[in-house]
Formats: sequence, C-alpha cells, structure tokens
Amino acid sequence: MATILASGALMAQSKSAKASIEVDGVCGMCKARIEKAAIKVPGVKSAQWSVATHELALIFDENKTSLDSIAKKVADVGHDSPEFTAPDQAYDKVSPCCKYRDDEVIKAHQ
Repeated sequence: MATILASGALMAQSKSAKASIEVDGVCGMCKARIEKAAIKVPGVKSAQWSVATHELALIFDENKTSLDSIAKKVADVGHDSPEFTAPDQAYDKVSPCCKYRDDEVIKAHQ
C-alpha cells in the first residue's frame, strides 16, 4: 500500500523545465510587458526577458503549460516570436517607443 501511495505522489509532482524562446522587443517597457504576460500563464514559475538578446528565459511546469502556450500569450500582448506573430490589434496597442517592427524605433534604441 505504501508503495502505491509513494508512486502516486511521484507522478503527481510537477515537472519543471528550463527553456528559452526569442521574443521581439526593444526596451524596458517591452521587458515588463513580455515578462508579465509569460508569468501569468498557469505553470510558469519564472520569466526573464533580455533587451540585449531578445531571449525569454523560462522555468515552467510541463504538466501545466507548453512553450507554444507561453509564446501565444506573449504574442497576444503585442510581441512576436518565431512561433507566433502578434495580431495587429495587439501590436497597435504597444507604446510608440515599443514598435519593434519600425526601423526608426530600433535605431533609436541602439
């Protein structure tokens, strides 16, 4: 009986994974928006985006979410990744200084 309970407890434990995805953005406001969207996904334990590398480093529970689910939520707030392009309606809502698809904005942040 104890063996059955112990194996059931092991199966119920979360499986944390570390991964990263590329996410477009240009500034600290983008960083805050990207991280906030990612951390709100159930199962995400940590989300850190780098302005310099555009890498969103994640720790998440694979039993509760996936990289695609996280990337989709980030796209829903206006930020592209290789997996998902932000809908125009979401991109249009980001601040003018966050328009990472605009070459002039990119130049201004370099």
